[in-house]
Parts: sequence; structure tokens; C-alpha cells
Amino acid sequence: MSSSWETPLPYKVRTGKVFASKPLPEGDRLFYAFSSTYVLRDICHSDTVLYLGKKIFISKDKFESSLRPLTIPKSMRVANSPTVTPNESHSGHSGVWGTGLSAARCRVTGSRKRAGGASVTSALFTSNSKLLLVVNKKVYMYNYLSNRWHKAIGIYQPVSHISGDKCCFKNEFCLELSYKVFAYLRGGPLPRTKIYFSDNGGFAFQSLASEKLDGLEGTLGGVFHFHSFSQVGILEVKDKLGSFHYMEHPLNHSAGIPFKYNDPLDVIIKPGQRGFLVLWNQTSLLVSPNSGQIIETVQLWRGNTIVTPNISDMGINIHSIASNTYELALLTRENVVYYGSQGYLGTTLVQLPDQPLWSEETGISFTDTGMLEVLTPVADPQFPAFDFQKCIVNVQAVLNTPDLQIEPCNVEFLDSTMVEQMFTIDMNSQLDLSALMIPRPGKIPIPLVMVSNPHSLGLEAHIIEFGNTFDGNYKYKLEIELRQQQQQDSADLNFTTSIKRNTISSVTVDIADKTVACVDLKPLSTLISIGCDKTKKILVQNKISACSMGILSPVELQRNYTYTIEKEAYSPISYDAEAQSDLLVYYQYEKLGCPRLVYYDKPWKPVVEMWKNGILEEIMNAEYVITEVNGITTYTYSLTAATANCRSQPQNWSTFKSDFYFLFEGTLWNRENYISCHEENKDNPLLWPEVEYQILGGQTDNRVIFGQRNGIYTFLLSVVDPYYSYCSLETMFSVYVDGALPMAFFSPELSITLLVFTTLLSTWLAYAIPKELSTERGQRLRNFCSRLFEGCLGLCRCSWLWSRLWSRLWSRLKLWLRSRRVGDQPERIPRTQRNQTDTEAVRGL
Repeated sequence: MSSSWETPLPYKVRTGKVFASKPLPEGDRLFYAFSSTYVLRDICHSDTVLYLGKKIFISKDKFESSLRPLTIPKSMRVANSPTVTPNESHSGHSGVWGTGLSAARCRVTGSRKRAGGASVTSALFTSNSKLLLVVNKKVYMYNYLSNRWHKAIGIYQPVSHISGDKCCFKNEFCLELSYKVFAYLRGGPLPRTKIYFSDNGGFAFQSLASEKLDGLEGTLGGVFHFHSFSQVGILEVKDKLGSFHYMEHPLNHSAGIPFKYNDPLDVIIKPGQRGFLVLWNQTSLLVSPNSGQIIETVQLWRGNTIVTPNISDMGINIHSIASNTYELALLTRENVVYYGSQGYLGTTLVQLPDQPLWSEETGISFTDTGMLEVLTPVADPQFPAFDFQKCIVNVQAVLNTPDLQIEPCNVEFLDSTMVEQMFTIDMNSQLDLSALMIPRPGKIPIPLVMVSNPHSLGLEAHIIEFGNTFDGNYKYKLEIELRQQQQQDSADLNFTTSIKRNTISSVTVDIADKTVACVDLKPLSTLISIGCDKTKKILVQNKISACSMGILSPVELQRNYTYTIEKEAYSPISYDAEAQSDLLVYYQYEKLGCPRLVYYDKPWKPVVEMWKNGILEEIMNAEYVITEVNGITTYTYSLTAATANCRSQPQNWSTFKSDFYFLFEGTLWNRENYISCHEENKDNPLLWPEVEYQILGGQTDNRVIFGQRNGIYTFLLSVVDPYYSYCSLETMFSVYVDGALPMAFFSPELSITLLVFTTLLSTWLAYAIPKELSTERGQRLRNFCSRLFEGCLGLCRCSWLWSRLWSRLWSRLKLWLRSRRVGDQPERIPRTQRNQTDTEAVRGL
């Protein structure tokens, strides 16, 4: 390299050749099917690099060691490929790659024809140490850590390319994005050409069925996951024009702007989920800043002058292309290197000083921002392993060369805390971000804030002065407010995506008028998930519990506490029949804690709290449902469909009765299948207004009414309101119902009848008995009862105590009877006769 590049001299990597090589098993040599070279880097694991050329190499250490070419074992049965003998190269090399989907869909007009080996037309990094390769129109997976090969299942027709978009954030959401892969035959007629998709990183594929495909009539140029746009894009080629079609609302009835498509173009999805694409072949170069909606040409600049608005018109012959999140570089067969940056307002390239770089095996790639690596494999006639000649070019230093006459960068500093982070915006939420900018003295740069998916994410941005630097330069703070586009006052339903659908968007802060020299001042970008915020959870308030009131003991509850549910009180959840016996239930104290205390005669509903990151956010007022997990049915609801003001028939638990066994998986009744009855529904009119309304919360004051049963109830609460959160919010809680009296043996009607009858009978007897005793027959009855009573007491007297007690009782009885006779019949019996009668009666007794 000459000194004008101001870079280190090239050096050759040669390692491990003093040791004996292991015998090489037989296999089929892999080679890149096209005459260009391509260096594919794992964007999440920078040490892992794949080189595609006359031979294919995969390295774990950035090609800092000698490697043998990659081969595929004979057991994979690669058809129509000559076999590599054990004396030739083998796949026993080391290779590392990461967890991504940086795809090499390289295709140029010229192709490389080899007498032996297996032709590779496309390569893709996926997660968990896997590399996908299209070999002889079949998809194979290679685990470079274990050196194992696997043929993808589910693909039954020839394919030529695979595509995907890797996400590097370490979370489950990002991993799901990286698992999504398409396999297809480029150039196949639409709609007959089969398109295959995988959601497990390429282990298995399924055929893609879509009504959108049925309406396309051209040939297939490619199919891609545009995660930053929350769309699947299909490139259709028809009448030498290409256009992208999309499968999701609101773009499923429109297409991108058509562009010239004379020869097959490879589509590179640039990393970072910003929506940038590069479409290229040997003689053409196009770019897109918005996932194919608009296709732009690439400008070539010299100093401050535009040489051409379309570099493809200069007759370039691209041999190798390099791109990262923000940059683009070309190496042509004319031994020219072009470098530039890709932005939302356009892509510009400049020609770097002439250097003797090109060879048929040379490939270029970015190792970091502004660091371009030139890589060339070098064969060793003594060993099967290849050496590698490397040269690192510091592009920033080259652009500072006065001969290029490039204006210095107009910004000194641009930074933010949002870089290398992923944020989540849930429904009814807002995200505030900021960035700090310091311009070059005397310059007034224009900051630019862009979102890749304006159909889902809306923004407002403000810039304010934020103090001064030590040398008196101004500092500016850019304040950004992000929220769902559907919540913006200016949002139109025909422009926004469905609010029920999870989407993704990136946010990028850049300088609109920055120069090519701003290599080290890369844009600030982050990824926003408009979806479930997994830091959210719901809890049911427990201010008054059965433990705090002394009804239950927390110590006893933790000692494998059990309680019994009467067979009359529950319905088995595993089958539709009456319970045959009582149910014994173990109380899960670790999950439920002390039960909340509820009195049976008071209508009740739980108070649900929304927590985020361990902080109480609000008392939830969304619609939710509850169900008793053990099948207890001794509770009802206070509202009916009519009193809840339903306009259509409401859903209830019987709607999902056939799926009841899915209860504990949380898939029974949720936000995905909930339909509000407060909206008109011609397919489900309100036919039974007296049916129970079983939804709590929201715009109604529906409550739970417990039956006359004391005991523990364990409920599963699920939020069904589709406009409250993208999360499937659930929680389990328990209540203890107290204050219910035991169930009566007789029915209330019978009890009231018996009470009234007894009262009337007692009243009549109080009147009739004294009257009857005043007659002669009453006197005989009274004498008989007295003698009977005296005889019974005589049997019981067994000591002097009983005698004295009996005497006293008898004296009092006689006095009472005498007074009754005197008071009842003063006129019928003369006084003297009455005295005589009394005396005889006493003697007789």
C-alpha cells in the first residue's frame, strides 16, 4: 500500500503449519457460484467472518490464522458435485459465527463455473452458532462450533436464496426476529413459485400461503422480513421494472415506486433494523432508505461537486461490496475503491486514491466504523491450509487528505444514552429520549430525527440551547417524544397499522447536511418495540386479609394447609358432569399469600394494581375476567347483558367451555379473542339480555356476589381489554368468604309457614287451656295429672334432699292452684262448698 493511504502495510497471516495435519475425510468442496467475492461478517459476533469466493472459508478469529477451505460431507448427498479427495481441502477448519441473520444474497451477471465442488448461491448467519447455506439449490445448516451439518426439512422444491435480518439485542424479542428466515427461488414465476419460511432459525421450513402472492404476475426478485417496518416485502419483477409489495395493513393494497430492473439484483438488508437496503449486481447499484418504498440512485462526489447522480451510469464493474449500518464501499475490477455513507436524505460516494488492491480473490468488509479491511486468501503449495493477506484502511485518515478536497465535518460531537439500547412502548405509554450536539464553530448543522416505521411510531422533537463548551461553543439538546402513531391527534386510520398488532420501528438521530468526512460521527440509532412491556405486572390489592383479621393463621397456611370443597359447590374442570365427591385442595401459600377477606352479603370486585419495574403505576380500570381455578360455582355477577348496556351478545365462560382444559396455560379468554359487547355486531346480536355479564372493570360497575358458603376461593384474573396493553396480563389470587350462616335444613317458605302456624297455635292454647281447666272435666284431668306427677316424683326421691325439695315444690303448686280456682270461678260454687272441696282435695292428694 502506498503512503497516501496513511495505513499500515499489508501483512500475511500464516499459522499452525509446523504441526502435522489430521487426515481429511472425503467431502464436496464449496465455492461461491458467482464471479464476485463477498465477505460476510456476523454483526453480533465480530470475530466470526465468512469469505465467499473461488473457495469458501469461515473464521472464528477475523482470519488471524491459516484455514482450510470449507467442504460439505458426502453424507449430505449434495447432488451432481465431484468429490474432494482426502489429499485436498476439507471442512476440518475452525469457524465461528454469531446469532444473526446478516444475509449474503450475492448475485452478479457473471457466474463462476467450477469443474468440481458444490455451488453456494446464498449464505446467512442465524442464531446459536448456525450458518445457513444454499448448496446446489438446497438449504443446509452448518454448526461451526461442533462441525456438524444438517439438511433443512420442509423444502421440497429448488431454492436459490435465503434472507433474514439479524437483531443483536440480548432479549427474547430480538431472538425471535433473528429466527425468521425465508428461502426462495429467485427468478421463479409468480404466483406459482414456492416461498418457504422458518421461525426457528432454518431448522425447518413451511410453505408461505398468502392472498397477496395470488395477485402477483411477474417473477420473484426476493422476499424479505423488514422488521424495522413490521412488514414482509416481496420484490416483483415485471416488464424490466421492479417493485416491492407488502403483506400487512396499511400497505397491503399498495406497492413501492417501480425502478429499473434489467438484470438480477442482490438485496442486502443493512444491519441495525433501520430500513436501509442495498440492491446491486456487477454493473448496477441502488439503495433504499425505507424498506423498498423508494429506490434511489447513488451519487458520486468529488470535493463539493456532484460528478454524477447515478454511479451506475459510469460503467463500473463491481467486484466486491462492503456495508455496515451506516457505510458503503465498493471495490471494482478497474482497481478503484469507492466509499460513502448511506442516509435518509441520500447516499453519496467518493473515490479514494488509486491503489493496487484488486485481484480475483480480493474481498472487502468493514471491521468497524471507518475501518475497511481488504482480504485476500493466499494458497500454500506445501499445505492445504490457506494464508490470508490483510490490509486495514483507516478511511477517516484517507478522507482528511488535502488532495480529495473534502469539506471537514460540520459537527464536533453527537451522542445520546439511547445508543445500543432497545426500548419498549406499550399502549397508552410515552418514551422520552434526548441527544446532545455540539456543532463545529461557525457552523449551524441541521439535526434530523427519523423513524423507520411512521405507520406505528409518532414523534415530536424540539431543540434547545444547553450551555456552552469551555472554548465558548454552543451545546444543543435535542428532546424527542415518542408514542404510538394511533395516539397522535393527526393520525389517520388509513395510514396507521392496527393498534392491536405488535410492531417495530427504529429511531435515528443524524445530521441532515453533514459531509462525507463525518466518518467517526456516526448517526445515533436505537430500536423501539411497540408491544408488550415485560416489566409490567398486575397484582390484586390485599389491604384486609383473613390473616390480619385472625380468621386464618399464616403459619398454618404454610404447613401444607388443605381445605375441602363440597361436591355441591364445584363443577369438575376436566369434564362436563356433576362432582361425585368432595374435593381436597392444597393451598399454595408461596404463590397466593394470605387470602383477601370478603363478606358474602356484599357485592365485591377486586382492586387491581398495575406495577412497572417494581413501582406502582396506577389502579387498573381495564376490562378483565376471573374464574375459580378449582371449579367453584357458588358466585354470580351483579349485572346482566341488559343492565350492562350491551349492544350485542356478550361473551361468557360458556363460550370457551370446550377449551376449559387450557385454563392454566392462560389461552382460554384473553385480549386476543375478546369481543366487546358495547359495540354493534351484526353477526352476534343481543338475543338474551338477561344472561349474566361476566366481565369486570371498564365502563361498567359489575361486581361478584358470593353465595351462602364460607371458605377459600382461588381465582385466575386475565385482562381481556385489547386496548390496555400488548401484554397478556394475568395474576392468581385468593379470597376468604366469611359471614355466611349455615344453610337451612328446610326451605324458607316452609320455615315461615311453620313459624306462623306455631304462633297461632300457641296463642289459641293460651286462651283455651285455662278455660278448659275451669270445667268438671278439666278438674278430673288436673287431678289425674297431679297424681301422675306425684307418682313420678316419688320414684325419683331417694334421699332427704329430694324430700325437702319436693315439699317446697308441692306447696307452691298448691298455692298456685288455689289461687287459680278462686280467680276462675267465684260464682258457681258457694264459699263454704269451695272450702270443703279444697279440704277434701288436699286430703285426697
